[in-house]
Amino acid sequence: MTHTGAVTVTRIVELELVRLRPSLAGRGADGAVPVLVRASDGQLSGWGEVSRATAEQWEALSRDFAPALLEHGWRRPTEVADAFADLPWDPALVGALDTACWDLWSRQRAAPLSHALGGERTALTAGVTLPRQVTLESVVTEVNRQVGAGFRRIRLEVEPGWDTDVVRAVQTSFPFLVLQVDAGGRYTESAAHLDALRSLDALGLLAIEDPFACDDLGAHARLSAELRTPVALYRSLSSVEDLREAVLAEAGSAVNVDPARLGGLTAARRAVDRAVDAGWQVWCGSSAVTGVGRAATVALASLSGATLPVEMPGAGGRSRDLVVPPVRAHEGVVPVPLAESGLGHDVDEASLPGFTSRTLLLGAPAAKDPGAAAT
Repeated sequence: MTHTGAVTVTRIVELELVRLRPSLAGRGADGAVPVLVRASDGQLSGWGEVSRATAEQWEALSRDFAPALLEHGWRRPTEVADAFADLPWDPALVGALDTACWDLWSRQRAAPLSHALGGERTALTAGVTLPRQVTLESVVTEVNRQVGAGFRRIRLEVEPGWDTDVVRAVQTSFPFLVLQVDAGGRYTESAAHLDALRSLDALGLLAIEDPFACDDLGAHARLSAELRTPVALYRSLSSVEDLREAVLAEAGSAVNVDPARLGGLTAARRAVDRAVDAGWQVWCGSSAVTGVGRAATVALASLSGATLPVEMPGAGGRSRDLVVPPVRAHEGVVPVPLAESGLGHDVDEASLPGFTSRTLLLGAPAAKDPGAAAT
């Protein structure tokens, strides 16, 4: 097959599902592990990632979702999700397959994925999230490490009793640092909790993310109407329709768009457009544990509407990229790959077998499941 800018491919030839070892990112309580998806037309390949797939999701991916895609004719990756119309919605599985097809499609056209999505920016400001620390001193120490690595925005995890003092401690040491907080749905509309959120509002934060339970848009709307600080949503959203409902409810004014959570790049691009049309601020986060998912997030964050810093792994982290070159921030800036097609990063297939526990090849003349090792 000749690959030119005019070629139109309606069907991939094979899908390879690669289940990774728990050691890559740590096995979750439900036995979830990362899975990579490779879509190939026989010459070129595109990759996607399920950051944490349970055993049930692996079975659904191999038994239902991957075969449905192989049987589905598509001309553009925006049509890929149609293959799963009759299956139960699973944004993580749909997202991995959708992203793999976007990567393949843009490689077939020798185009960077960012340009295929409509992105315009060539470099992105990076942000990093700090998990809850044991003491205020350890928070300041860890922030210092990230600031020293060049990060310009820090996202702090907070909860009732561990919020305003944390932010003030960081601001005292780093008065010009941009801060936002992730509340993880840990607050209620009790008087004490609302007082704490009002105190956070007075600290000049970039955003207060997910203060209430993810299904309580009403509480988010009431708080958003009261505060000056943007209320941001993430866990409330598992589809573009969820975002539409949140906008109609005026449940916030900022959103964390994660392709894996929304069902891939097609849905995430629509979500960015929908949020921008509503006047909401946007940043692109990522639950990815390998460079495959992070590279897709960088491509999405190149859209002009995603104006807030893109989420990246912090200094001192143990995450594995499994791609070359690694997807990392340098002095607080993430370059958008423009010299290479697709994701702009290639899976390191020489090192991949060392992290693989099982491989399943579908759509080839002799589909096989070699079962490289037990999970």
